[in-house]
Amino acid sequence: MEVPIRWKIEEVLAPGQETVSLRTLLHQQWLLPNRYIHFLRRRRHVLVNGHYRYVNEPVSAGGTVTMLFNGDEFRSPAANRYRPTSDPQLDVLFENRDLLVVNKPRGQKSHPNYAGEPGTLMNDVAGYLTGTGAGAFMVHRLDQETSGAMIVAKNPVVVPVLNRLISTGKIHRHYYAVVAGTLTGQGDFSWPIGKDATDRRKYRVDGLGAKPARTHYWVLQTTGDRTLVQLELATGRTHQIRVHLAHAGHPIIGDPLYGNFSDSPMLLHGVAQQLVLPFSFKRMTVQAPLPYYFHNYLLKYGLG
Repeated sequence: MEVPIRWKIEEVLAPGQETVSLRTLLHQQWLLPNRYIHFLRRRRHVLVNGHYRYVNEPVSAGGTVTMLFNGDEFRSPAANRYRPTSDPQLDVLFENRDLLVVNKPRGQKSHPNYAGEPGTLMNDVAGYLTGTGAGAFMVHRLDQETSGAMIVAKNPVVVPVLNRLISTGKIHRHYYAVVAGTLTGQGDFSWPIGKDATDRRKYRVDGLGAKPARTHYWVLQTTGDRTLVQLELATGRTHQIRVHLAHAGHPIIGDPLYGNFSDSPMLLHGVAQQLVLPFSFKRMTVQAPLPYYFHNYLLKYGLG
């Protein structure tokens, strides 16, 4: 029995597109995995101007490239694993055919920890997209107590493309944090991070199975005992910003795991995503406004 087409991606090549082979377009320019290209070729599911083309044939400006997928090509978990929220209160910052950038509130999980778990951000996205033909696919996550901009894919085709753009530093994720003490200037934290052998909830510098981790930081303002700092992830280890700042002696205010301040919710917010959009590779910045409690804290301590 023939498997139905589940996903269709159609792109018109820009006027400035140079003439290249279809394989070069798919793999080197659009960053599609070899696995995808294998299925597109074997099933004759890649069309140029409505007709199948061999991958070594040239394509050029103005051509319409159509890719058809059955769904078994993807290693990403199925979108229907997320139980849709019936009335999602989702703060959508940006949306196109392929992805959403949403403003995750503090206190909400990014994704379920078990099948059927409700109430997470991915449940909300699944509910928001119900009936649209799109699905909710995880690209990266934010800690439960972290707020801010988070990318969610709407189809599985772009998940490995977005992951590669993040891992190669093409997509930049910026955060604001208020930390204890006086941190000055700018620089990098580059301590490797692994699991904490004494507490399974936590991670630590040079912990078990430590992997390279790098965080850029820029101090924006300091009052002497508190500092507002902007950070950018160069890698994406679990709890990376929190662990690096705590190890540096400047834990985030309100951090329940790595800090010692309890007069506020955790003050870590994903303030912006510098995106590169799949297929067009257009660059854009999507900003997430500070939550009210974060803004009020800055005013209270003269950091605003």
